[in-house]
Amino acid sequence: MTDDKTRPEESPLDPGESIAGGEAIVEGAPGAAAPGAGAAAANAEAGAPDAAATDAGGVAGPDDEPIDPLAVLRDELTAVREQLAAAQAETAAMKDQALRALAEVENQRRRHQRDKIETQKYAGSVLAKDMLTVADNLERALANIPTEALETDAMLKALYEGVDATARELAAVLERHQVRRIEPLGEKFDSHRHQAMFEIETTEYAPGMVAQVLQPGYVMHDERLLRPALVGVAKAPAQAAIDSGAR
Repeated sequence: MTDDKTRPEESPLDPGESIAGGEAIVEGAPGAAAPGAGAAAANAEAGAPDAAATDAGGVAGPDDEPIDPLAVLRDELTAVREQLAAAQAETAAMKDQALRALAEVENQRRRHQRDKIETQKYAGSVLAKDMLTVADNLERALANIPTEALETDAMLKALYEGVDATARELAAVLERHQVRRIEPLGEKFDSHRHQAMFEIETTEYAPGMVAQVLQPGYVMHDERLLRPALVGVAKAPAQAAIDSGAR
C-alpha cells in the first residue's frame, strides 16, 4: 500500500481556469484576452489601409493611373474654346438678323417717303386730266367761229374774245400746276407719248415722223403722261417706195 502522505499535494482548479501552453488563464480576469482576439485585431490592422483608400476616392487598385493636372487643364480649355466659338457664332447670327431688320425698316421708310412725295406731287393729276376735255371744247368752239363773221358781228366777236380769254386762263392754270401740252408735229413718233391713228403718205416729213396732230397730249411734271397725243405718222409714198426698190 502506498502511503497517502508520499503523494504530492494536488491543488484543485477553479471552474473559470484552464491550462493553455502551460499557463493558467483565468476567464473574466482583468487584462486577459478572449480566445481569437489577437487574430481579429491583426486582421483589422491589415484592412485599415484599404478602408482609408476606399473612403478617399473609391476602390483603389494597383492599376490606377495618376491624374495629370495639365491634361485636365487642356480638356477644360478646349471645352471653354468650343463654348466661346458657339457663342461667337450665335452673336454673329443675331447681329446679321438685326442688320437685316434695320435695313428692311430703312427701305420701308424710304418707300413711304417716296410714295408720300409722289402723292403730293401728283395729287391734282385726276382733276387736271378731267380739265383737259374742257380745254379741248374751248379750242373747238374758237376754231368753229369764222374769221369773216367776227369782222361783221360785234356780239359774236365779244363772245369769241370771252371764250378765248377763258381758254387762255385755263391753260395758264394748268401750266402753274406743271401740266404741259404736247404738240409733236414734225417730231419722231414716240410710242410712250404718242398714239398713232393712221399713216400718211407724204414727202414733207420723213417716214416715222409725226405728220399730223389730231389732238394734243399732256404730261404732268414732264414725267407722268396724262393723255397721249393722237397723231398721224408719215410714210413714204407708194411710187417713191417702188423707185427706191428698183434702185
